Amino acid sequence: MRVLVLGGTWFLGRAVVVEALRRGHDVTTFNRGKTGQDVPGAQVVRGDRSRHGDLAAAVAAGPFDVVVDPSGYVPVDVAAAAHALAARVGRYVFVSTVDAYEDWPHAPITERSPLHECPPDVAWGSLPYGHLKAGCERALAAAWPGELVVVRPGVLLGVREPKGRLPWWLRRMERGGRVLAPGEPERRLQPVDVRDAAAFVVDLAEGRADGPVNVVAPQGHTTMRRLLQACAAVVERNAELVWLPDDALVAAGVREWTELPMWRPAPGTWAVDATRARAAGLVCRPVTQTVADTWRWMKSGQQVAEHWRTAEHGIDPAKEGELLRSWLGEVRPGPGR
Repeated sequence: MRVLVLGGTWFLGRAVVVEALRRGHDVTTFNRGKTGQDVPGAQVVRGDRSRHGDLAAAVAAGPFDVVVDPSGYVPVDVAAAAHALAARVGRYVFVSTVDAYEDWPHAPITERSPLHECPPDVAWGSLPYGHLKAGCERALAAAWPGELVVVRPGVLLGVREPKGRLPWWLRRMERGGRVLAPGEPERRLQPVDVRDAAAFVVDLAEGRADGPVNVVAPQGHTTMRRLLQACAAVVERNAELVWLPDDALVAAGVREWTELPMWRPAPGTWAVDATRARAAGLVCRPVTQTVADTWRWMKSGQQVAEHWRTAEHGIDPAKEGELLRSWLGEVRPGPGR
């Protein structure tokens, strides 16, 4: 099978390329080459999808059986790719996001839940990421004449993670001491290892199932406690988890999702239906394996191009310490004490 991956050097895109090559497929990547992380074995075509004329180079490298698009988030750019590739590709697998749902993270979600309103001809602007992804889905529905599969991942973790959610927790555990653990310890989380998500995307590219489909782990796959305990165990430091409830964190003005990565008390955050993905073959490895492999990669010294959101993640140590002392009823010694 001949596969074209748009933006195949980033996190999920790279994992898709690696998996497709492992299965013996002929893979071409189309990207700007700014990360310096091309995958050995894949044919490389350089271009910027936001410059629509660059797509001619990808078209010339075809024909392809399928295009996998993990990098599209501007509707007009996605529509341009669809128009350019329509005569040279049979199947389009588009990676959207659960953030495209209008009710996420405030209510439980299924594939039938409504998407955000966003026109399919938006070029740019102040619309949030999830709205733009919804607009991309509409643009493809209007422009793509062949088979279209939409996948909507939730949180992806694992080796080479650019946003730094799991790496931040691992580095925090490495510092040891008392660690502010957020919210309800038994809160059920639904992260998916990027390798498992990539294997599932390649399954879809091979035509084994259709979308739309939510790429999330089943509820009960792990909890916040199990995730943080796995981080503490793998770094082999003396880290003590001190749990602060949601209301205390909200009252203290802790930013959801970023200051304490993956913490958000909204009831729908981790209430995404995974039934279709499981039925279609998504298999999720234990979170302990994801944590261990990510830590091993971090200790190896390998680098990835930083995501623009990396700096958003993590609470300032001074703020964390103050919150812990306040919660535990401790008083910081003043001058002369």
